[in-house]
Amino acid sequence: MEFEIGIGKTARRAYGFDEVAIVPSRRTRDPEDVSIAWEIDAYTFGLPMMAAAMDAAVSPTTAIDVGKLGGLACLNLEGLWTRYEDPDPIYDEIAGLPDDKATRRMQELYAEPIREDLIGRRIHEIKAGGVVACASLTPQRVERYAKLVLEAELDILVIQGTVVSGEHVSSQHEPLNLKEFVPSFDIPVIVGGCASYATALHLMRTGAVGVLVGVGPGNACTSRGVLGVGVPQATAIADAAAARREHQHETGRYCHVIADGGMRTGGDIAKAIACGADAVMIGSPLTRSFEAPGRGYHWGMATFHPTLPRGARVKTQQVASLREIMVGPAHENDGTFNLFGALATSMATTGYETIKEFQKAELVIAPAIKTEGKTYQTQQRVGMGH
Repeated sequence: MEFEIGIGKTARRAYGFDEVAIVPSRRTRDPEDVSIAWEIDAYTFGLPMMAAAMDAAVSPTTAIDVGKLGGLACLNLEGLWTRYEDPDPIYDEIAGLPDDKATRRMQELYAEPIREDLIGRRIHEIKAGGVVACASLTPQRVERYAKLVLEAELDILVIQGTVVSGEHVSSQHEPLNLKEFVPSFDIPVIVGGCASYATALHLMRTGAVGVLVGVGPGNACTSRGVLGVGVPQATAIADAAAARREHQHETGRYCHVIADGGMRTGGDIAKAIACGADAVMIGSPLTRSFEAPGRGYHWGMATFHPTLPRGARVKTQQVASLREIMVGPAHENDGTFNLFGALATSMATTGYETIKEFQKAELVIAPAIKTEGKTYQTQQRVGMGH
């Protein structure tokens, strides 16, 4: 349904996770009978998740840890780990910066040139841990470093930016042609972000095995304020899922929809899947782990942009192990621990056995879902009142 916001200008109503809820079906299941496994290309993962390509969330070591817990972690090949031989002192400095100095100093720290030798070395470190190696590049640098990632035997490449389209136009330089690059590249490629049906469909038509859905919903991202661009995640995911159906009808190929950002709790992840996602990409929840390299801070990929930063360094605090955050056990009741145990329990509670079945769950518009009957929790700032 469209609404008139002025003469000759209409707009669609869009929804975020806090405005929708999953409706229980006529059936319930034993959680032990539920499968949350995720298969993409030739790889199978016990958890339908990617750790976001953000320096505060993923190091080679945490990539291995996430892999061993059943997920897939994506290393930023344009971040601290490929600019510095030993980034630990840089992380310490970033964690110690006052808020009013953080962005400017991070711009300086990220001005250090990318070292090509470190790209291969970091990929080898992850592969030595016996897990699937996944890493990201921005579209502007893909062709420059493509040969290096192949030589290092990367398993999955993510081409990621704030917004990525299948038809980038530039009068200044020859842009990356995704429709030519992706089918000819020797390893599977995931591309994104996007936030609309049309863009998702165009990205799927490049031959990508997955598309990232999300423009500006992340905890550290300020793109929606700086640029005024974005679509609330529930609507963006549902639109991309519709594009996936159209693409499969056109080609017979299934392209995975990966919800990227905006998820803090297990309930958010469950809603992302129910809206149509095959998997989720999360960053800030993982930066709360003791193993995270960010020292209890989180910042996005565009936070350190040299001329127009679109992110903030935010404090998340390290409160639990990576295992407790991802698969439990949970020792708090606010939904931020055992994220994927919560997903499995949500599926069981509503009667769905697999991720693909759960994508068909009924949803309702529910702006009061987090506050209805929660007066004491809200007043006391416990549980859902945090």
